[in-house]
Amino acid sequence: MSNSAAAESVAESGVSYTRVMLKISGEALMGDLGYGLHPPTVARIAQEVKSVHDLGVEICMVIGGGNIFRGLQGSAQGMERTTADYMGMLATVMNALAMQSALEEIGVFTRVISAIPMDQVCEPYIRRRAVRHLEKKRVCIFAAGTGNPYFTTDTAATLRASEMACQVIFKGTKVDGVYDKDPKKHPDAKRYDTVTYDEVLQQHLGVMDASAIALARDNDLPIIVFSLDEPGGFCGILAGRGTYTRVHG
Repeated sequence: MSNSAAAESVAESGVSYTRVMLKISGEALMGDLGYGLHPPTVARIAQEVKSVHDLGVEICMVIGGGNIFRGLQGSAQGMERTTADYMGMLATVMNALAMQSALEEIGVFTRVISAIPMDQVCEPYIRRRAVRHLEKKRVCIFAAGTGNPYFTTDTAATLRASEMACQVIFKGTKVDGVYDKDPKKHPDAKRYDTVTYDEVLQQHLGVMDASAIALARDNDLPIIVFSLDEPGGFCGILAGRGTYTRVHG
């Protein structure tokens, strides 16, 4: 399908974007478990991705690794930071492979693309090849972060979204938007419908880390924060429904 034909197909479905980045945390794959992967939860998220993919939208994904290993926590416990971060990157590859398996189980062709070469299990990151996968309607899951320590998967998601010319980043979380404080601990927490990049940085709102927000701001890349636990939420927001917060310039 040509780019113009793809755009027409998406327009007919009432969806505003043709290529998006979905960023989710590793913890989102745990379900009710305290550690690791919960296969029914992975399968549910895969169905959410498929519902958007079926509209003709080209999808990039970045998944964190905090359900298996978080570099910053390992560093806090005395491990050398660079080594801990590399271990965290490997955890993201494991999550990416799990999501690939779940997506292909329901008929969505997927490529796992790693910033750290490991040819036996996934592809190395080559931008032009990744773009071609997207054009062929394959979901691209970018693993191993940026390939460098000291950078989070939030920064990796913003970087890859910029390189892939995504129109928006969807950040799937446990809550339905950005709040001025934790709504689970503070019933009076205020939710924002929209918020600027600068407000996120100045008020430490915790949408993404500062380097990711700054990169999104510099590339004029909006971020939509929504609840991944809301059935049909990802697809609904693309069609203009649902509750979310838009971070913009």
